Amino acid sequence: MNDWIKPAGSTGDDDYDVRITPGETAGWAHTGLLVTDLDAGESRTVATGDCEWIVLPLSGADLTVRSGDDEVTLGGRASVFDGATDIAYVGRDSEFTITATSPVRVALPSAKAATAKPFAVVRAADVPVEMRGAGSCSRQVQNFGTPDTLDADSIIACEVITPAGNWSSYPPHKHDVDRPGEETSLEEIYYFEVRTQPGGAGTDPVAWQAAYGTEDRPLEINTAVRPGDTVLIPHGWHGPSMAAPGYDLYYLNVMAGPGDERIWLICDDPAHTWVRSTWEDQPVDARLPFPAK
Repeated sequence: MNDWIKPAGSTGDDDYDVRITPGETAGWAHTGLLVTDLDAGESRTVATGDCEWIVLPLSGADLTVRSGDDEVTLGGRASVFDGATDIAYVGRDSEFTITATSPVRVALPSAKAATAKPFAVVRAADVPVEMRGAGSCSRQVQNFGTPDTLDADSIIACEVITPAGNWSSYPPHKHDVDRPGEETSLEEIYYFEVRTQPGGAGTDPVAWQAAYGTEDRPLEINTAVRPGDTVLIPHGWHGPSMAAPGYDLYYLNVMAGPGDERIWLICDDPAHTWVRSTWEDQPVDARLPFPAK
């Protein structure tokens, strides 16, 4: 198995279905992700150490987050295909406890941080939601953890929903070197959920993820992805993320890198950047935004 492809359950333990930590794999240094299911009344406690963390309910509701004197209840959502959710941010050198008051699945993205930022909450109503691309490249991006939304040290995180049959994370792009004003060096986690589109009868929801390297830094990822799978992008061109016909695709992106500036600047693969010009005369997919109005 490719070291960068992590099938559902392959990295977990008794407490977490997904456990990705900085430094666990050669060439992986800045970002992490925990994912777990909690029953009503069940808790998890995390010592933040030298990382900053985000508490992101994936499905379910009424999740309490407590860190020191700060305590907040996050509203959650029915599923990742039901729009944005409340999130909480916890800085480095502290501790937090999450407790479910009803069954919930929660993601805990993290990143190495040099500065301890204060505890913060972003409500679902305040999460910027954008429709990116057009036509068969239409997708919905929920920017709960981007620099314009969340005050953090290094972590950049967002969610992308791609309707069945569409391509996202496209044209292929990279962000693996620091070039002021043009590109930033950021490794990236993709965590996937896939569902059979409403009214469908599929029993094996599946999508596809691709990535490829440069001549100097080779990389080859071409893999089917299913609910709970994770793919790590250490460098190179990544995309497309393909939602197969009949199946809607969700992914959580978590990014951070070695630079001092928290900014996401990408460089398209020059062979494919022309595709952006084709969107000018196409409407955004009428199925967006999710959830359907």
